[in-house]
This record gives sequence, C-alpha cells and structure tokens, in this order.
Amino acid sequence: MPSAQFAILAQKFSNLLHARTPRRVLLALVLPFVGVMAAFGIAPDTVTDSVERRSVVEELALPTPAATDASADTYWHETRIERGDTIASILQRLQIDETSAAQVLQRTRDARALYRLIPGRTVRAQTNATGQLLALRYLNGTQLLKIDQSGDALQVWQGPATVETQVHMRSGEIVSSLFAATDAAGMSDAIAVQIADVFSTDIDFHRDLRRGDRFSAVYEVQYHQGEPVRSNRLLAAEFTNQGKTFHAVWFENPEGEGGYYTLDGKNIRKAFLRSPLEFSRISSGFTRARFHPVLKTWRAHTGVDYAAPTGTRVKVTGGGIVEFAGRQGGYGNLVVVRHQSKYTTWYGHLSGFAPGIHSGRRVAQGDIIGYVGSTGLATGPHLHYEFRINNAHQDPLRIAMPPAPPLAPQYRAAFDATSQPIAERLALLRQVRTSTTQ
Repeated sequence: MPSAQFAILAQKFSNLLHARTPRRVLLALVLPFVGVMAAFGIAPDTVTDSVERRSVVEELALPTPAATDASADTYWHETRIERGDTIASILQRLQIDETSAAQVLQRTRDARALYRLIPGRTVRAQTNATGQLLALRYLNGTQLLKIDQSGDALQVWQGPATVETQVHMRSGEIVSSLFAATDAAGMSDAIAVQIADVFSTDIDFHRDLRRGDRFSAVYEVQYHQGEPVRSNRLLAAEFTNQGKTFHAVWFENPEGEGGYYTLDGKNIRKAFLRSPLEFSRISSGFTRARFHPVLKTWRAHTGVDYAAPTGTRVKVTGGGIVEFAGRQGGYGNLVVVRHQSKYTTWYGHLSGFAPGIHSGRRVAQGDIIGYVGSTGLATGPHLHYEFRINNAHQDPLRIAMPPAPPLAPQYRAAFDATSQPIAERLALLRQVRTSTTQ
C-alpha cells in the first residue's frame, strides 16, 4: 500500500514539473508532501499519542553569602634588595605602612639585621589590605630573620635557616684572571678560592696562569626556599694549565677525615702549599743579592715577599706546631711553625695574629695564622715568607715539596664508588665545553 501511494505522488510531481507552474506555487504544493514522505521514511508505523505537558516551578533555598571583611584579606609581597636601599625604601616597595612599621622595627633590638641590607638578597612580607605588617622574612647570609605579629606586638626570631643542598656544574676559561673567569661562568668567589687552594701545590696562581687555560667544577650550593644562601664544598674540579690537566675529587673517610685526591686515588696535596696567600703578587723573590729598601745595602733576600693589602689572611702552608708567635727585630710580628722535625716556615711583617695563635698551638695546613701588615723593616704592607730545611733557607717556589700521605688501602673501594660518578660529571662538562668551542 505505501508503495502505491508513493507512485501516485511521484506521478503528480512529474506532471507539475512539466507544466509551467510558477515556482512559488510549486514549492507550496510540494513541501507538504515532502514532509509527509520524510515522516514516513523515518518512522512509517509510529503511533503518535497525545502527551500531557505540565510546567513545574520550584523555589530553591540558596545560602546567604557571608559578609566579608576586606581588612581580613592578607597578601605576600616580595622585593629584591638593591644597592643604596634603606629599610624605608624596602617597606615602601613591599606596600607596608612604613611609618608605623619602621617605628616598631627601630624599637625592636633583635630586628636590627634589617639595617644591614645585602644587595641581591630578598625580603618577603605579609600585609593586610590596609598595609599593616603581619609577617616578614629576611635571609641574611645563613641567618633567617622572622617577624610575626602576635596580638598588638611583633615577635622576632633569628636563627640558622633551613637549607637544602644542590649540586652545580660549571666550566670556564681564563681570559684575564681566575676571579673574572668564575664570574663569567656564574660561580661564586668562594668556589674560585677553593679551586685555587686545591690546585695550589701544582699550579702557582700568581705566575702560572695563561690566557686560554680552562677549568670545570662540580660543587654544592645551599638554598633556602629557592633562594641561594651560599656556595658550599667543591666536590671535584679539573684544571688545564699550559696544556697539562689536573684533577681533584673530594673524599671523606668513615672517620670524618677528608681531602682531595686524583682520579686514581693519589693525594693531590703536598706536605706544603706553594703560597701562604690565596691571591697576591710577588714583590720580591728569593735571591742572594738584593738592595734592601730600608737598610739601603746589598744583602741576601732569603724568602719571598707577597704584596697584599693590610689585613689579608695568611695561611700556614703545612700542618705543624707553632714554635714562635710574637715580635722579632726586622721581621716585626712573626709566626714560626715547625713541620715534622726538619722543616720550618716563617711569616713576617704581620699586622696581627689570628685568634688562638700562640707558641705550642697545633695548626693544620691552610689554617689562618695571621694577617698581612707592614711591621718591622717594611716599606709597605706585604708578607715575608721563608721556607727552611734544617734551618737552611730554601726557595719555596722552586724546591720539590714532599708528598702528603696517600689514600689508605682500606678506603679504596669507597673512594672508587665516590669518584666514578664525579668523573662522569667532569667528562660531561668536558664534552659540553669542547662542543661549544668547535
């Protein structure tokens, strides 16, 4: 039956197409049938019963929003200390009511660390909408200053900051000086000093550095809440000086004794450092005939003079016992240290002695024993350094230094476990350094 109806409709539609019927009329006639055909095509036997429709409207009880006090909102602000900043300018940038806050902080004795602002450090403060100081955090070196509101007063606490240690890896090239190269590599001066100290028995950093010398370092940096606090220990280093490469790896045995060793376990230290100063220049070398600038006569100069500013720290070049600490003639303030039985080192013209330095005091290699000065027969601040064997003067820049004790055999396995990953880090730095120069 449906097919017969469809045939009749198709015939009528064909007749309309052949007739010259206006288009509007044609559409008016055809569209209803199209709708019928579509309906039958989708659901030919559907029964369309009438469905009752009813609108339902219900009222929902919504919670009443609580009234908010804008003054109860708090905000954390952070600013970095710039050169020339004062506590007033810091408070202003932190959006603190600086008049009242400054008065409170000035009356708070324990908060005086805020008046020793270090450029580059960060100050964080919590305030409310009116700018009232609620809390403040300032990291001053390794000390953390915490100020918190307690009622109508501010409570101040200062103590060691909680830190986490991360390992950094850097490389550099000598262009003018070691400090300039480490600055360019993003390393702190503290790491530069450690590099110079570690390799000081093989490299004279006063005379041996050349443009193009290269170095790599693996070292620790301590952080407090993402802010660097200080550079810590140098874990390993590689230094290429005039084509010769030196390595150093830090190793600490189970007894807590640590030192630097080559990758194959040899002690990098000699029994004596080449120089008692970290950085300076040699103003007068070891010679058998020198015109004395004070006595105005020709005489032997049986030591090495290092020109340096007054107050520069002087390190003992080897472990031993202080034999003399006091004033002696042309030496001025003098420290004499005996090492083993036949070696002695002399440190003259000091401006003063380090705390605790006296006759009979045991010192370890690298300990600070005094400070550069110009006491005695000296025309300006410098250190006069002598190295004697059986009381005979020797040139400390040329003599072959005795070796330090080697790594004990029972620690070799632990050393290998420590040095292998460090050696891989140095090799990675070397590859990166090579690829950047090609």
